[in-house]
Amino acid sequence: MATGWAGDGAVQDQIDATVKDAIKRARSRLPTGPSLEKCEECDTAIPEARRQALPGVRLCVACQEERDREQRAASGYNRRGSKDSQLR
Repeated sequence: MATGWAGDGAVQDQIDATVKDAIKRARSRLPTGPSLEKCEECDTAIPEARRQALPGVRLCVACQEERDREQRAASGYNRRGSKDSQLR
């Protein structure tokens, strides 16, 4: 099958590169270093189990959930990359 200038696996290579970039970006946002014993936002004690599970944790569960909600609200939704928008 003729594909023009692109190689046979070019589309899959582009998808793989996009996924690798997203993983790298997500890992770069993970906390590093020693965990805090108290939340840096509300000064609530961070449970030992959380500190062991997430090295470098800086927020209690409640503050982390709030921060995650705020980030989701600000991130938006990419309609151009959505499968639904391509089907219409």
